[in-house]
Amino acid sequence: MIPTTIDLGKGQPSLGLLPTAALRTAGERFLAQHPASWLQYGDDRGEAPFLDALAGFLTRRYAVPVHASQLMTTAGNSQALDLCCALFTRPGDTILVEEPTYFLALDIFRDHGLRVVGVPIDDDGMQTDALHEAVARYRPALLYTIPSFQNPTGVTLSAARREQLLAICAAHDVLVIADEVYQLLDFGAPPPPSLATYASGARVLSLGSFSKICAPGLRLGWVHGAPELLERIMRSGLVQSGGGLNPFTSGVMHTLITLGLADGVLDELKTVFAERSRALCGALREQLPFARFVAPRGGYFVWVTQPGISANVLLPFAREAGVAFHAGPRFVHGDRFDDALRLSFAHYDSEQLREGVQRLARATLHYPDNPRA
Repeated sequence: MIPTTIDLGKGQPSLGLLPTAALRTAGERFLAQHPASWLQYGDDRGEAPFLDALAGFLTRRYAVPVHASQLMTTAGNSQALDLCCALFTRPGDTILVEEPTYFLALDIFRDHGLRVVGVPIDDDGMQTDALHEAVARYRPALLYTIPSFQNPTGVTLSAARREQLLAICAAHDVLVIADEVYQLLDFGAPPPPSLATYASGARVLSLGSFSKICAPGLRLGWVHGAPELLERIMRSGLVQSGGGLNPFTSGVMHTLITLGLADGVLDELKTVFAERSRALCGALREQLPFARFVAPRGGYFVWVTQPGISANVLLPFAREAGVAFHAGPRFVHGDRFDDALRLSFAHYDSEQLREGVQRLARATLHYPDNPRA
């Protein structure tokens, strides 16, 4: 069925992709086999059986060793990022981000009174020459980066630039917060390893989440980093008062992993998202031949530019045509990227995606003074 409005701004999986059967199996097995202690307050770091299972899962999927001592449970990526801001910055501090970057992360930084400075990116990710200049000029408290299949652009930081980025930040004692929720969602060749596995002398915290690779409603994630950095987070008032983070859900996920179901869920998502990405990109080439974009190799998003067409001006015409998107300026301070829009292929099937692009093309024809009309 084709929806009345196709919201290509939705960065979440469709309901049919949520693994209800696998989670039901894991939940029933967990409740039948595990003691009631999993329903009590939990360990500050997280429950040891879950962290052991998570370390094994990440070691398989990253193809790089990950140890449980390097992991801490969180209640999802947004909470982890908020905790990092609370513990490692103070109001008025400067932080560096990619430009453009995840718009809701910008809201979290605003909540903490942080000054955000953008660093330009290209097809290989953050430009490290510009990063070096920004670090020297602004002396930031931290760097926030989405290194793999970046939100919103879909670009991936190259292996060489990962090493350069970490070297620059280590030399200036800048904490790196790597938002790596898309790290495991490749459609072919995997991206370079997680930044946490590169770190040698650099201060790096990698944030991961089951929201993008299993189900958003679990509100379960992890921080991957050096034990001394994790200790700082564990001493926070929120973790101490809460008695650990999300012990019950981590118990269900522990069972999902140990039963081998988590790998199946992830592999199915990768297969479906690859198909949907091809459908969206094919429709863009056919329906909007003057639009510019790079077909993603993973993640959730396609970053589209239409020179001479303001995405903010186009949006009401698009909504009238029954389609929506996120306009480029949402992902940056100021009015840059006005000719860009972010489209997600995660939420709709291939037929609905093609219909969404057709509606977008129809709306573009009604754009005032359309340079392509």
